[in-house]
This record gives sequence, structure tokens and C-alpha cells, in this order.
Amino acid sequence: MSRLSAGTKSNAALSFPLWAYLVFFFLIPTTLIGWYSFGSKPDIYTARSNERMSFDRYLEAGDATFLTTFWNTLRIAGVGTLICLVIGLPFAYWLAVKVAPRRRAVLLALVLIPFWTNFLVRTLGWQIMLSPEGFVSAVLNKVGLADGPLSILYTQTAVQIGVVYNYLPLMIMPLYVALERSEESMREASKDLGAGRMRTFVDVTVPSALPGIAAGCLLVFIPLMGDYITASVLGGAQGNMVGQLVAAQFNIAQNWALGSAMAIILMTFILATVVAVGAVALIVKALIKRSRRVTIPEGAQA
Repeated sequence: MSRLSAGTKSNAALSFPLWAYLVFFFLIPTTLIGWYSFGSKPDIYTARSNERMSFDRYLEAGDATFLTTFWNTLRIAGVGTLICLVIGLPFAYWLAVKVAPRRRAVLLALVLIPFWTNFLVRTLGWQIMLSPEGFVSAVLNKVGLADGPLSILYTQTAVQIGVVYNYLPLMIMPLYVALERSEESMREASKDLGAGRMRTFVDVTVPSALPGIAAGCLLVFIPLMGDYITASVLGGAQGNMVGQLVAAQFNIAQNWALGSAMAIILMTFILATVVAVGAVALIVKALIKRSRRVTIPEGAQA
């Protein structure tokens, strides 16, 4: 019994940094934001007051401007996650299966190089490239795909390009880990049984990569929903995202109660979306397993 108690205490001590991180950098700030969201802004000199608690800030946050920006954010996040998955899955497969092991480290480093540069600096680089006089406009005009200066800067299209570039490595890495751990023997067995490359990829490779797909989609979708740097630099008035509205309430309007209510609504919707998508994924996985179940006739068992 004493050894069991000592082992439990040791495990608790080893997990303390994780619990401390969650408490001080997630639980306490989220609780404060939730507390502020029930308050109000009593005057122009006070950021918030909780003397009178109400749900008025949530009703105020649900105006047309917030809802329109919210749905724009959801569309950008959903499309961005899908594009990252479409680009990241074939690339991760090629990197994990086709590339020689001695070259993978170099290619992985190239994937991670953007993270060695500040997020804002990377986004400003796209602002320069997407400008009417930028590199992208010059190349498109040179090859005949555009006639005149490019005019996508400060639009939702520019924001979409920026978020895909900024978050693509977060999709590639978990996909690469999942595919690298998948068994080569399963793919070889599929080919030996007469399946072509595409059938093997769909029936064997993709199911083995499902944990990486789920992790990659979460790593991209969740921070993308709260991103405001990309929209501020590349979106302008046409590419607003919810993160900009929340930041403006805290930094410009000094209305912490309304900004907190917007943040709580955003976090609640993200959590609900993740839970709903997770439930759908589990149902799809169960249906796939059920469709692949093989029943051996009684006469064949003998």
C-alpha cells in the first residue's frame, strides 16, 4: 500500500507543471473573462464594472455586425482548414512514405522554417507580395494570367491565402507523424490483393492517418477562428474576423465587458463545433467499420 501511495504522489508531482500551466494560463484567464462578460461599462473612463450583473452584453454582442463577421470568420476558418488538409495530406504522405529516410529531416526543417520567423513579419511579407505592385501581380501578368495590377489585397481572398500559409505546417506535422507510424506491410498487402494505388490510399492509408487528420484539423481550426493579425494586415475592411472585434473592444473601445462576452461566445461556438465534428467523425468511423465487417458462412468455418 505504501508503494502504491508513493507512486501516486510521484505521478502527481510529475504532472504538476501541466496542471499549473492549465490553471494559470487557461482556467484563471477564462474565468476572469467569463466574470467580466456579465458586467458593464459604466462610463467612458472605466473599462468595466461588475456592480450590476446581467446578460445584456451577450445580447449586445449578438448584433448584425458581430453575426456577419462571425459567419465570415467561420467560413474563412472552415475553408482554410479544408485547403490545409487537401494540401497537407498528399505532401505528408509523400514525405513519410516516398522520401528516403535520410532526407526527411531536411524537408521537415524546411516545413518548419516559417515558424522561425515572427507571425506578424510573415504576414507582412504576404502584404508586400499581394500588393498591386508586388511579386505575385508581376508573375501573373508575365505569364498572361492577369491583365493589370492584382487587386486582391484587403479582401477575404487575401486573408484566405494568408491563413493557409500561416497554418499549413500545423496540418502537415501531425499528418506526417500518423503516416510515418502506419505499417508499410498493410499497404503492401493491399497491393498484393489487387488494389491499385488510389484504392490503397483511400482504404488503407487514409484510415491510418485519421488520428493525424483529426489533430491537424483541430490545430488549424481552433487558432484560426481567433486569429486577428492576418485579417488586420491582409483583410482591411472587407476581411474582418471576430478576433479583430474582440481586440478592438479591449484595446480601442475599452469595453472589457462587451469584449469578454464576444470572446465567450466565440469560445463556446468553437467548443460546440469541435464536439459536433468529433461526434460525426465517430459515427462515420463506426459506419466504415460496420461496412467492412466480414461474416464467414457457417459452412466455411469447418
